[in-house]
Amino acid sequence: MSVELRPVTKANFGFVINLEVSQDQVNFVASNLYSIAESKVYPECIPLVIYANDTPVGFLMYAFDNKDASYWICRLMIDRYFQGKGYGREAMQQVIKEIRKRPNIDFVKLSINPYNQSAEKLYSQLGFVKTGELVEGEEVMCLHFEPGS
Repeated sequence: MSVELRPVTKANFGFVINLEVSQDQVNFVASNLYSIAESKVYPECIPLVIYANDTPVGFLMYAFDNKDASYWICRLMIDRYFQGKGYGREAMQQVIKEIRKRPNIDFVKLSINPYNQSAEKLYSQLGFVKTGELVEGEEVMCLHFEPGS
């Protein structure tokens, strides 16, 4: 499986905004169009297209939050036709690896809708744990990096 994270460009914009989650996931993640617009208003947000074998299959966005001096993975979505193939897991592993390269960063956070059990399962398998915090009605999960790894 060849998964890559690439920037949103003029060439892939149309593909990215037409990616859709399954109907039962619509309330769990903002649209890619909204997320891309958000990244223009909040330039700390880094929007990325998830490619599998040169095909756009999903979207991921992360950002540095100055309020708590930490990185957050703000969005992850895999198109309904490409779910269950490991693309989301691989994309998450790649962005975590990228964030770990940053100096003085010991953890990364994300938040999930409390009813999104498939997302919680994926993030838990990647080592994220619930912190007990709520942000805008979503549960915060955190992945602490092992020292020296």
